[in-house]
Amino acid sequence: MTKEEQISYWIELSNYDLETAEAMYTTRRWLYVGFMCHQVLEKVIKAYWCAKDLGTPPYIHNLARLADGCSLMSMMNEEQLNFIDLMTPMNIEARYPSYKDSISRQLNEELCRKIIDNTKQMQQWIRQML
Repeated sequence: MTKEEQISYWIELSNYDLETAEAMYTTRRWLYVGFMCHQVLEKVIKAYWCAKDLGTPPYIHNLARLADGCSLMSMMNEEQLNFIDLMTPMNIEARYPSYKDSISRQLNEELCRKIIDNTKQMQQWIRQML
């Protein structure tokens, strides 16, 4: 796959996951709004990783480690860094039953709307740098 094909691949998946997050919001499945928004960010960061010619993105889900590995962290403002911190555990906590109850109690309609909106902003910010 060429670099452009890799970038396109990750962007298409990121866009699809954003649409899925919106669908989960409509059906009030708050846990999966968080999970899908995590996926959006993970995939757009991996697109950026490919754009920087750093090889194949690592098979990890930690947003902070991914963003740091491709130098995105150093370009983020405090609000973006805080958002990455909020979103990083959404992947793990949505997958493991022992965490589902804890995260489910924290997520609600208002917070999920903010998560989707912030995810869109972060996705657009990263895409502008591709």
